[in-house]
Amino acid sequence: MKKNVCKEKMGLVEKLGVHLEKREQLAPVAARILSYVILTGKKGSTFEDMVTDLCASKSTISSHLHHLQDLKKIEYFTKTGDRKKYFIIDKDMVVHHIDSMIQEWNEVRLLHLEIKEYKEVINQQFIGKETEKFDLIFHNNYIEFLDGATASVEELRVKLTEKK
Repeated sequence: MKKNVCKEKMGLVEKLGVHLEKREQLAPVAARILSYVILTGKKGSTFEDMVTDLCASKSTISSHLHHLQDLKKIEYFTKTGDRKKYFIIDKDMVVHHIDSMIQEWNEVRLLHLEIKEYKEVINQQFIGKETEKFDLIFHNNYIEFLDGATASVEELRVKLTEKK
């Protein structure tokens, strides 16, 4: 059973690692470390476990751990009488990601509003020539989608920050 769980975990580390590599623009090993830490959970991941399970050198794991700490993606805790560091996800990592998503969506929303306003002005020049007018349905729908998505993610953010 334990072997199957480990195999499944490492498969997920790879899948999640590829996703995080793209989304967070991380080096492949850093993305795998972050994935490994995410999938290990509250008990924390030790340096030694990462070297063994991720099949990377000590210096590679060490440099990427420092980088991930600098980026505020991971942090560590220690246990009394144990010299090891146990790496976990930074508690604010998800909130920071939500904030950046909301900021990006707000920028895109403003851009679509500006484009829509421009097209509305141009459409005024084509009164009676419906085939020449810009179709504004996409912009209206996309702005509505962004408003709904932003509201949902803001609600999630509130729940996460209240939980602390």
